[in-house]
Amino acid sequence: MSQPIKFAYWVPNVSGGLVVSKIEQRTSWDIDYNRKLAQIAERSGFEYALSQIRFTAGYGADNQHESVTISHALLAATETLKVIAAILPGPWTPALAAKQLATIDQFTAGRVAINVVSGWFKGEFRAIGEPWLDHDERYRRSEEFIRALKGIWTQDNFSFHGDFYRFNDYTLKPKPLQQPHPEIFQGGSSRAARDMASRVSDWYFTNGNSVEGIKAQVDDIRAKAAANGHSVKVGVNAFIIARDTEEEARAVLAEIIAKADPEAVNGFGSEVKNAGAASPEGEGNWAKSTFEDLVQYNDGFKTNLIGTPRQIAERIVALKAVGVDLILSGFLHFQEEVEYFGKHVLPLVRELEQEKLASLAVA
Repeated sequence: MSQPIKFAYWVPNVSGGLVVSKIEQRTSWDIDYNRKLAQIAERSGFEYALSQIRFTAGYGADNQHESVTISHALLAATETLKVIAAILPGPWTPALAAKQLATIDQFTAGRVAINVVSGWFKGEFRAIGEPWLDHDERYRRSEEFIRALKGIWTQDNFSFHGDFYRFNDYTLKPKPLQQPHPEIFQGGSSRAARDMASRVSDWYFTNGNSVEGIKAQVDDIRAKAAANGHSVKVGVNAFIIARDTEEEARAVLAEIIAKADPEAVNGFGSEVKNAGAASPEGEGNWAKSTFEDLVQYNDGFKTNLIGTPRQIAERIVALKAVGVDLILSGFLHFQEEVEYFGKHVLPLVRELEQEKLASLAVA
């Protein structure tokens, strides 16, 4: 409980907002909106922003800005915020990603990070002419991608001979400012995803879930990481609906679901469940997700950060108590709700963290 829990927000660089619903979302994917949002988030106490990577339209996301480019633009508009650029092995090679991010790191005083996305949408890979690997092979490639990044960023005369990537006596200069290297994030709830994180990643993102469900994942990944002589931090996805009363917050959730786009939600659900079924254990991130859960495409409603500022703060501290290090946040109306969160929820979280520390000291 000693380190304060951290907060990140999803960058809305994809049109359609963070819910697959026809409800009004006062959120825009354009650069002016995103620059202002990054500045609001920075002032409001958010440490990270996570850009999204999409190559094809679908599920209400007709337009997308490329993740590394918009990440750099947001870093240029802020002073302390760290932006996590989502990168997909296949379209990116480790050499390209390492060079891009090292340059951005140099330009922004060490404020860039990477989210390595292994991929779940076969149609997207086919559309852009990239080979589609089996489920566990995608994670094996991502692990090699991360091992190569680390080597390029930390070694001179780097050599690596894997099944997917090969380097021979390669030296990158200049290297990133961050030591030992920019933070490396990844997601996924399959066995292969957790095992990969327990070996090579700095951070592991999981979909929204109950406190009990998240605790089981945290315990599993931390035990495996310890056995590997590694440590990994955990971030949890949550769609936050903070209102002055619980009734108001629940009414917003009900309206989001009532106005959901059934065709888009069911299409997304079909794709992600097919992807999960292809894993050896036969399930992935969305195996137990209902239609209502899938309206927020990373199960953000399941985390239940919906209610008054105090209710949400108490639930955040409960997540921290089971090992969560970061809340990855989505909102309906990003600019105004990020600001509300910073004014009304985050101070309560810090207050409750201090109370918890004081009680442990007395005990």
